Amino acid sequence: MDIDAWLWWLIGAAVLGIALVITAMPELGMLAVGAVAAAMVSGMLGGGAVAQVVVFAVVSTALIAVVRPIAKRQRVQRPHLASGVDALKGKQAVVLERVDGSGGRIKLAGEIWSARSLDAARVYEAGQEVDVVEIEGATAIVM
Repeated sequence: MDIDAWLWWLIGAAVLGIALVITAMPELGMLAVGAVAAAMVSGMLGGGAVAQVVVFAVVSTALIAVVRPIAKRQRVQRPHLASGVDALKGKQAVVLERVDGSGGRIKLAGEIWSARSLDAARVYEAGQEVDVVEIEGATAIVM
């Protein structure tokens, strides 16, 4: 039984796809796409072995050269989405009860928080706006 070249390319693409899933190496996916392109050259266009290998090499290399740096950049420059108490740092709050180095109350993000001044000598009176510098447990550190 003689198997056509395009079928071998598709088998190779499937093997590369399985290897991609197992190893999580995106380059294998790009090689799999190159194998599919070579299968198309063989099956649809009737290209010879040299044309198939050239298409495989060109498509795979182009994908690796273009997509890999973009993906790497995205991994490094992921937007930092602050959540929980990290999202409260840098927010403004309104003093409800006098805040000094030993304590007080603020309204932060619609909730009432205990707070204390970053500078123990600094005092904030009711109605003043303060910036949240840090969250320690259930206490906002403000300035």
